[in-house]
Amino acid sequence: MTGFRNLGALIDPAADAEKTALIDLSTGKARHISYAALDATCDAVARGLLRRGLKRGDRVGILAANSAEFLAALNGAMRAGLVAVPVNWRFPKATLDYVLENSGASLVFIDEARRGAVPGGIVMGGPEWEALLDPGPFEAVVPEPAEPALFLYTSGSTGRPKGVVLSHQSHLWVVEQRLAGADMRQERALIAAPLYHMNGLALAQLASAAHITVVLLPQFEARAYIHAIGEHRVTWITGVPPMMAMLLQERELLAATDTSCVRHVRCGSAPTSPALLAAIRAAFPQSRFVNGYGTTECGPVVFGPHPDGIPTPPLSVGYPHPAVELRLNAQDVLEQKCPGMMNGYWNRPDLRPPVTSDGYYVTGDVFSVDGDGFFTVVGRVDDMFISGGENIFPSEVEKVLETHPAVEQSSVIPVPDDIKGTKPVAFVVRRPGAVVDEAALKAHSLAHAPAYMHPRRIWFVEALPLMGTNKIDKAQLAAWAREGLNQPG
Repeated sequence: MTGFRNLGALIDPAADAEKTALIDLSTGKARHISYAALDATCDAVARGLLRRGLKRGDRVGILAANSAEFLAALNGAMRAGLVAVPVNWRFPKATLDYVLENSGASLVFIDEARRGAVPGGIVMGGPEWEALLDPGPFEAVVPEPAEPALFLYTSGSTGRPKGVVLSHQSHLWVVEQRLAGADMRQERALIAAPLYHMNGLALAQLASAAHITVVLLPQFEARAYIHAIGEHRVTWITGVPPMMAMLLQERELLAATDTSCVRHVRCGSAPTSPALLAAIRAAFPQSRFVNGYGTTECGPVVFGPHPDGIPTPPLSVGYPHPAVELRLNAQDVLEQKCPGMMNGYWNRPDLRPPVTSDGYYVTGDVFSVDGDGFFTVVGRVDDMFISGGENIFPSEVEKVLETHPAVEQSSVIPVPDDIKGTKPVAFVVRRPGAVVDEAALKAHSLAHAPAYMHPRRIWFVEALPLMGTNKIDKAQLAAWAREGLNQPG
């Protein structure tokens, strides 16, 4: 056990206070912020929020790009016994308004770029921020069992966003398990994934507890990401597959940048294709690659190495973590039970939480398991569609397309069909300088997969659209398909 009790207070007071906690690149120039300075600002936020009259359990929204102030607001709120609600700033206004209303946020922190989004919001770094801060020592609240620390709202791609209620204890357990699994003392992590999403937030929490330096980008931009690796000698990088694919497209800059410092590459939140894995290993040959898996509802501690030392297969997410109970149901959907599980969904009496009668969270992700017990993601059960009576997982078709040497990235979606009900179509990003047409890719698919899986239409695009979480925006692709988009390559 680490001894941490409040999720907002993960800085060890006995560790080197002058060590750099953050190299914040949010203002365009590097701000080096020590653990002592970050800790003091978190305390000042906690004191300031309580001085304003907020009470234990009140919700505090944060609508901003990544920055040191974002983390201070987040941690300060939790230290004060308040509930932090980081919000996806890319949500449409109607969705943003819904999230803030649903959460019941008493106060919202915003950054300068979002100044007009929330009337009365406290602009971090501005005069309102300075007026709120109340410098001085603060003893973090000791939470009650299952007391909420965070609401993380889902992307809302399949309906209104759901506020996932996470307790202090649930994610302190996550931090403890991850600390026990790796010696991070010599690491320097780069975070560009948004802090309103589990991918970036969980790494920021782990980094604070491990007392390592985080290089923090306001958001992901491939060239800035590569520059940050080289300039700040980053050892640990993480992201979602589309981020990694965009990074690898910057071939000239990657070749001109010394990335030999990178020792760990972690990819999660969506399946990694064989082609992307090969490209990552070619770009960072000295690094260890981890194909991660986790959910907002249960956190990132799910899989790990095999207890007998058997190497993890390239596309597998690993062997079940010893502290987690896992099983597959009759549809091969993963069900999970662990101390990191959510309390439920906030203020949604219309929703029944996806938890079985014996306490397992139903993830909605379909898996296969090999003879050694290694799990591999097949796809989301929500993404699966039926074409002429055959089950199709988009990720399986994408894997086939991306084995073609001319294909950089692909995304497959279903569209209506009068005969088969639905049929697969694809959007493809070609490799730079590569030449391939629709007929050639269809022929490739037919040669390497069952005929029912081949895309009936293939459109070539310069880049795949991304949501705020940097996952591919399938709703936008569906709109393009309806319009019959066919951009010239």
